[in-house]
Amino acid sequence: MEKSSYQGLLVWQKAMDLTAVVYKLVRKLPKEKIYSLSDQMRRAVVSIPSNIAEGQDRHTKKEFIQFLTISRGSKAELETQLLICVKVGYLNKTEIIEAMNLLTEIGKMLTSFINKLKTEN
Repeated sequence: MEKSSYQGLLVWQKAMDLTAVVYKLVRKLPKEKIYSLSDQMRRAVVSIPSNIAEGQDRHTKKEFIQFLTISRGSKAELETQLLICVKVGYLNKTEIIEAMNLLTEIGKMLTSFINKLKTEN
């Protein structure tokens, strides 16, 4: 099966890796958090690669930039939620290192990608 254009984007691939990492972390949260914080975290992490894919499939560069910007917002949302998990004692700092490193990398990639698209003719 041939990869579609968004599947070839390294930032989308990293976002998919992040999704798997976060889904594993969410399993560690207390059961009573399943429908609150963990649900928000799953929605935020899924939003990152989903918006990259949807933006790539749009017809204009302006729309693509808009969807990449939404992905960047979801990245910040998820980062905050992970820090909340540590702050309230649901997870510890070591448990979220991999996710935080991926979030940092994805954030830089999204910013670079957006800037590149903005400067292209």
